[in-house]
Amino acid sequence: MSDVAIVLVVVFLTLLLSNVPVAVAIGTATLAAVFANGGMASSEMIVADRMVNGVSSFSLLAIPFFVLSGILMGRGGMARRLIDFAGALVGRFPGGLAYVNTLTCMLFGSISGSATAAVSSVGGFMIPEMNRKGYNREFNVAVTTTAATTGLIIPPSNIMIVYAVACGTVSIAAIFIAGVIPGILMGLCIMAVCVVYALRHGYRGGDKAPLAMIWLTFRRAFLSLFLMVVIIGGILGGIFTATEAAAVAVAYSLVLALFVYREVKFRDLPEILRQTGVTTAVVMFLIAVSSAMSWIMTISNIPQTISSGLVAITENRIVLLLIINLLLLFVGTFMDMTPAVLIFTPIFLPVVRNLGMSDIQFGIMMIANLCIGLCTPPVGSCLFLGCGIGKTSITAVTRPMLPFFGAMLFALLLITFIPALSMWLPDIAGLLK
Repeated sequence: MSDVAIVLVVVFLTLLLSNVPVAVAIGTATLAAVFANGGMASSEMIVADRMVNGVSSFSLLAIPFFVLSGILMGRGGMARRLIDFAGALVGRFPGGLAYVNTLTCMLFGSISGSATAAVSSVGGFMIPEMNRKGYNREFNVAVTTTAATTGLIIPPSNIMIVYAVACGTVSIAAIFIAGVIPGILMGLCIMAVCVVYALRHGYRGGDKAPLAMIWLTFRRAFLSLFLMVVIIGGILGGIFTATEAAAVAVAYSLVLALFVYREVKFRDLPEILRQTGVTTAVVMFLIAVSSAMSWIMTISNIPQTISSGLVAITENRIVLLLIINLLLLFVGTFMDMTPAVLIFTPIFLPVVRNLGMSDIQFGIMMIANLCIGLCTPPVGSCLFLGCGIGKTSITAVTRPMLPFFGAMLFALLLITFIPALSMWLPDIAGLLK
């Protein structure tokens, strides 16, 4: 390992273990590595320049728009209408509220593109409701926490935009459409755990909803659901780019929240915009410092060294993919998804290309993998938020969470070793180069 790599790793891990924020740890480690790389003059100017270049991308403009639309959806009453619709569809089955929770998280997460928004908006209603109906409190938190991550795989998704920018060879439209089947698969695997748990604990379902009720709830949720059609259909149809689609999503959700559902007032907009600005600033700073770290790693040949080391271990395709997944699972436990994608995409992408895996499938595999990290300590944002809403501890939730981890890992293996799950839809849509 080179001196630059040693400095980078040691400084980063030391700061991380000292409870320094991840973004600050990445930036400081990068600055130290640049200085160690031959004693470059004006190291801080070099890092600043790479940070600016890292966020100077038209595609990244979609992120603040999707953040704003997600907040508007969470505040605008869309989650409640989706819950009613999901309840009418699957609420009658044994353990029905668990399926309602999962399905709503999938729908809302896919519309908002945010796992934490799904936990707070859907979980804020469903966890207390499931508690009231006699479901185990820790199980309720586990369902919500894991199901919320499916919205990062089902498009639109901010992390998919970040991956497309980091990869450089994948269109946002292609990675969006590639996530549909894997995201649904992940949700179905989570539902399978709910089925077993409900049967073992004797959870009963609600009354069967008549067709008239299903139709009524669908009509109420239609405008919310139609946003997915507008965004994906517009991108695939060439009507607008992903960035323009994000702006359309803001306009659409603003009209729904203000004038149709009327659950957001004009006086609420300054606070919503402030929240959007804070969230966007955090994401963009992470992208900036991660881009700088990725650059110093590239010029120091660290990705090539790691790639060669992996190939030296074994040339077996299955074993290599399992190793990469294990490494990403480990990374996801202590690093946020955005820096993880930006830093490790250039490291692992050459390896999987040599194995014959497409850039699109690898992107879906990486995102699905890192979604598990959102449900694990010490930086699992969905887990902490879910425990806060459910008024329970991480220790108490750990045991009920294990079967859901197993289900997500099973789905991850299918995504890893069955290319058609990710590639079929982009292929028939004509998005493969």
